[in-house]
Amino acid sequence: MTGTFTYDALPMRVVFGSGSIEQLAAETDRLGLRRVLVLSTPEQRALADRAAGLLGKAAVGVFDSARMHVPVETVQAAESMASELQVDGCVAVGGGSTIGLAKALALGSDLAIVTVPTTYAGSEMTPIWGITKGEKKTTGRDRKVLPNSVIYDPDLTMTLPVPVSGTSGINAIAHAIEALYAPDGSPVIAAMAEQGIRDLADALPAISAASNDPRARALALQGAWLCGACLGATTMGLHHKLCHVLGGSLDLPHAETHAVMLPYVTAFNLPSAPASADALARALRTDDAITALRALTVDLGAPQTLLDLGVGENDLVRIADEVVSNPYSNPRTFTREELLELLHNAWKGRR
Repeated sequence: MTGTFTYDALPMRVVFGSGSIEQLAAETDRLGLRRVLVLSTPEQRALADRAAGLLGKAAVGVFDSARMHVPVETVQAAESMASELQVDGCVAVGGGSTIGLAKALALGSDLAIVTVPTTYAGSEMTPIWGITKGEKKTTGRDRKVLPNSVIYDPDLTMTLPVPVSGTSGINAIAHAIEALYAPDGSPVIAAMAEQGIRDLADALPAISAASNDPRARALALQGAWLCGACLGATTMGLHHKLCHVLGGSLDLPHAETHAVMLPYVTAFNLPSAPASADALARALRTDDAITALRALTVDLGAPQTLLDLGVGENDLVRIADEVVSNPYSNPRTFTREELLELLHNAWKGRR
C-alpha cells in the first residue's frame, strides 16, 4: 500500500508473558483503582475468584453472569451491582462476552477497564462495543470503552478446548482480513494484519496437534493481539456486519458464526481487493488463499455451514434485508439478490 493515508494509534498498555496474571494488582494500582468489580461468565468463575484473590481488598465483588452478545438485561444487572458496590473499575477475565460486558459498563460510566483475555477474540484491542436488545444487536465505537490495560498470559489459554481455540482463532483472522481491505487502512495496519494471520495460521494447527504446546499458545495469543489491534483501527466490512446480524438476531455462537462465514465472504470480496488477496496469500503461504482458508477451518474442526449452527432457510431473507438496510463499508458493492445467494451458499455449504 502506498500513497496518502492516516494512522491513528490507539492508546493501549499490554503486559504479555507466561504468568503475567500475577501482575494484575500492579496494573490496577497503576490506574489508582481501589474498588474493583471482577467480571466473568459462569464457566470462568474459578478464574474470576483467582483474580479477586490477587487483587486482595481492592476486589469488592464478582459478577459471573456475562453472556454472549451482551444482552441489555445482563448489562443492567452488572450496572446495578457496580453502583451498589461503588466501584471505580472492573477487571474482565475471559473472552469476548466478558470483555464486551466490561465495555458496556464503561460506555455508561467512567469506569476503568483491565482485561485478562483467555481466548483469541481480540475485543480487548478495540473501542468497539455491542449490546443486544431483543433480537437486535447494536454496535458502535467509543474510545471510552477501550481497556486501559491488557494482560496477555498464554498460560490461561492452555485449557481452552481445541475446538474453541480453533473457532476463536478464525474469528481473530477475520478481523485482520477485513482490515486488509478497509477504506481507512494503512501500511502499518496491513503489516500487522499479515503477521497476525500468519501467526494464527501457524499456531492453530499446532494447538490442534498438541493443545498444551506453550509456544503455540503464546504465538496464537500474539496473533490475536495483532488481529484485534487491526480491527480496532479500521472500519469493519460485510463479514462483520453479517456476523453481527446473524449472531444478534438468531443468538448464534459468535466465533462459530465467524468461522462459517469467513471463507464465503472472503471469496466474495477478494476479487475486488487484489492487493489484499496477495497479502492474505503471503500470510497463508499459498497461491490459493481461499482454498487454504477453507482447509484451515476444516482441519480445525470448525462448523462449515449456517445449517450446522441451526439457522433455518427462512431466516436468510430477514438477515439479508437487515444487512442491506444498514450496510458497512465494503470493497465490493452488492445487491440484495447477491447477498441472498452468498447466504444460501453458506447455509448449504455450496462453494
